[in-house]
Amino acid sequence: MTPAPVARFMARQFSSLSGHVNLLDPGAGVGALTAAFVERLLANPNKVESCFITAYEVESTFISSLRECLIKCCVALESRGIQANYCLHEESFIKSFTEINLPLFTTSSIRFTHAILNPPYKKINNQSIEKKIISKLGIETVNLYSAFVWLTVLQLAKDGEIVAITPRSFCNGAYYRTFRKAFLEKIELKKVHVFESRSTAFCEDSVLQENIIFHALKSGEKPNHVEISSSSGTNINDFLESRIIPYNQVVETNDPESFIHIVTNPLEDALKVQMDKFSSTLDEIGLKVSTGPVVDFRLKSALRNYLDEQSVPLLYPEAMKAGKVLFPPNNPRKSIAIEQNQETGKWLVQSGWYVLTKRFSAKEEKRRIVAAVCPPVNAPALGIENHLNYYHARGKGMNPDLARGLAAFLNSTLFDSYFRQFSGHTQVNATDLRKIKYPCKDDLMRLGRQINDSHFDQKQLDTVVHKTLSIMSEAINAVQAGKRIEEALAILKDISAPREQQNERSALCLLALADIRPETSWNQATTPRRGITEMMDWFRDYYGKQYAPNTRETVRRQTMHQFVQMGIVVENPDRPDRPINSPKWCYQLHQQALSLLKAYGSEQWEEARRNYAVSVTNLLQYRNRNIPTIPVSLPDGQAIQLSSGGQNILIKDILESFCPRFTPGGLVLYVGDAGNKFIINETQKFREIGIELDPHGKMPDIVIYYERQDWLVLIEAVISHGPVNLKRHNELKRLFQSSRKGLVFVTAFPSRKEMTRYLAEISWETEVWVADQPDHMIHFNGERFLGPYEDPENYS
Repeated sequence: MTPAPVARFMARQFSSLSGHVNLLDPGAGVGALTAAFVERLLANPNKVESCFITAYEVESTFISSLRECLIKCCVALESRGIQANYCLHEESFIKSFTEINLPLFTTSSIRFTHAILNPPYKKINNQSIEKKIISKLGIETVNLYSAFVWLTVLQLAKDGEIVAITPRSFCNGAYYRTFRKAFLEKIELKKVHVFESRSTAFCEDSVLQENIIFHALKSGEKPNHVEISSSSGTNINDFLESRIIPYNQVVETNDPESFIHIVTNPLEDALKVQMDKFSSTLDEIGLKVSTGPVVDFRLKSALRNYLDEQSVPLLYPEAMKAGKVLFPPNNPRKSIAIEQNQETGKWLVQSGWYVLTKRFSAKEEKRRIVAAVCPPVNAPALGIENHLNYYHARGKGMNPDLARGLAAFLNSTLFDSYFRQFSGHTQVNATDLRKIKYPCKDDLMRLGRQINDSHFDQKQLDTVVHKTLSIMSEAINAVQAGKRIEEALAILKDISAPREQQNERSALCLLALADIRPETSWNQATTPRRGITEMMDWFRDYYGKQYAPNTRETVRRQTMHQFVQMGIVVENPDRPDRPINSPKWCYQLHQQALSLLKAYGSEQWEEARRNYAVSVTNLLQYRNRNIPTIPVSLPDGQAIQLSSGGQNILIKDILESFCPRFTPGGLVLYVGDAGNKFIINETQKFREIGIELDPHGKMPDIVIYYERQDWLVLIEAVISHGPVNLKRHNELKRLFQSSRKGLVFVTAFPSRKEMTRYLAEISWETEVWVADQPDHMIHFNGERFLGPYEDPENYS
């Protein structure tokens, strides 16, 4: 199922929404994608004349919810003057195209202007009806998701748009070659979004694949550029990195495989440039790579749990440890031998030096490429199971130095980082490994002689590989940047930072505040004073992470605010009384945090971490005892204390000036606080007046129940989350959708000057109040000065 933030993000990717819209949702589920698309149309209803929705869904349990969603979508469109209707097909999207229908694909059925889809992920059986249908359409593919995409593309009108969320696996590999080539010939790829974590997009489901979202036009033309974006957090909209890449860097002009390279930052560019400089193919080195030939369930009768004179060793991935093959493995879970006879002989390889790689990586496994040297075994042959790839010298063992050097290269962070640029699924295909350029044979053997049988940790191994292969500094920086981010994440975890701050955004903030560049060691940490904009420029300059300017607020609210609360950083150490809206607002590492960071990676780390935990506890206790507060009188005379800082001065003005004037006698149900999550939260009173709130929803700063008019007044102090714009207006309506009270939306500003910065954003059908002119209200559109809009018959 598509999470709502992902569905809305997908709907925003469409570039042309006007005139007569014909939408296809071929795997509709309960209608999340269609609803997000319609929501997007409603944001600019004057541009759209009509919308016809075609939805397919095969799961009977979803049908009633889907039908209700489609009806509501059409009602919402009609209410805004857009002609609307829908057609729901309760059947498989692919199976609906029988042989009778197939010729229609070439002419009249090409009619959809837009398509949005989250197709099913399932392997296609070679004997299935789906396989026969897509074969008749001239395409060969192995998974339902790519078949859905292909059929959708065929049904788009010229210049029709498709936005889909799919596994990344079609971007490379032999299995998707035919589909990939046909797909790139038909469409003009415009945007690709990649999730940096395999579990991010569908965090509640066991999804192993890395997912991407792509937007394309059916034009058949090749674009000049492709927009590549990525997100690292659970909220796709929070911290978005975006770049414009020349198309020939995404799909190389002379690449016969048409691999799709998704490179998200300049450091990864440097990595790709360096890897492309390696001179040798496997053929030139005299090597090949193949998939392990032993498929155990087909040779079940020949498998043994012991090794005797009639059997030879059988290697599974569990035999690979620390870059070497250990046989027999400790506590083996699989068979360790296979009988050597006439039937099994053709599936065995002769004893010799080989390099093995795992074909599959587990969900969120740290490395994608895991390689090991396999020395000769004490037997004439050995079996290599199908979950392994193996490098060999055209069917035989290779030179031992070459084996050690090749395994070291494959296990380097350099190679693993590069491989991830075009391989986004759990399987490491032999085809992908064949395509890559390698160092020349002499360099690999020179590397192997330095490795010998020594045990190197990852840092030592990378140092030897970089020194031996003369990797250029930009490539080293790309590798080091990844390491530093991982180390910063480890530090945040070790000091028990909240899970919401254990992410790349917070790691980069920590690195910026300590001035730890990719080449800088932690014992060189310093304490520069930096503002949010300066920090984001630093992310770009030293870590290649370029985020949109509108993510500054995310950095402030979802990382720096928590860092201050945790005692990691100090706000405005040069001027603690600096106004909240000052462009000079800045942050600096606390001295105790600096001492902690300087110890990272040393023998003193554990002691430093324990000392830091004690000192921060004492610091926060002192801060809580001495924190200044703002006294506030509520409309009913009750006195409360707000923490000083943030928007709380404006909150005080709203409660003491706005409420007596515009909601006299109103009941204060909720007040947010800059220092605490909230200071008033009348949960029981909400229930008494018939309102059930989503506990995960983002509340406005103040909620007033104005009983005289039976209104619920929702007030945002602009300093905290910005004004009530269209997005926030819709969010609040959804949050309070259970309310039968009239909803009134108010944005409060400290001054008219501050208001002018946000005029273009303020939503229609809302109110604006300015604290320095408290007797006046500014009304944005509509026939009433102050009041809700959903229920006109309730007004006198």
